[in-house]
Amino acid sequence: MSASVSLAATHLVSLAKEVDENKVTPGVLGFIVFAVMALAVWGLMKSMNRHMGKVDFKETPDPDAEPTGRTADPKPQQG
Repeated sequence: MSASVSLAATHLVSLAKEVDENKVTPGVLGFIVFAVMALAVWGLMKSMNRHMGKVDFKETPDPDAEPTGRTADPKPQQG
């Protein structure tokens, strides 16, 4: 592990130890983790919306398919 990663981990662990041992709170470290996860989800949702906007949902008929000869008539004729 590099020195900068070790130093950063030491600072984060000390943030988690500043709370009173008789209280159970998420503290600063919990907030940082939650904020990073929220930003990641927000970024993924923006990316998904951008990709879904590029999708073309119009289906083209298959040229190799055999015609069945039957078509669905939306309005049956009466009389």
